[in-house]
Amino acid sequence: MNLRFMRLIVFFDLPMQTDKNRLEYNRFRKFLVKNGFIMMQKSVYTKLVINNVTSQAVKKTVREHLPPEGLVEMLEITERQFSSIEYLMGNAQTLILDSTDRYVEI
Repeated sequence: MNLRFMRLIVFFDLPMQTDKNRLEYNRFRKFLVKNGFIMMQKSVYTKLVINNVTSQAVKKTVREHLPPEGLVEMLEITERQFSSIEYLMGNAQTLILDSTDRYVEI
């Protein structure tokens, strides 16, 4: 088996107007965390997968747990592409270290 590490990024924009909407939002977010996704931003979660087959299985699972309303998007990129993310901060920044170890010090 060829191991080609990839990142699956899930972006979602779900309604929050009603109690039912908020329940569905929390249910979906907890599903992502329980299944190994890590929060990058409030509605952006990422998961490391070992190859394309694993990525397809994870995407299928996400599709099966979609909330009834709102927008969910999935993006699959290589780990090398993911490691080239540039982190930018406003005036509060003091020191940013970025490497393939994914360590950021502020």
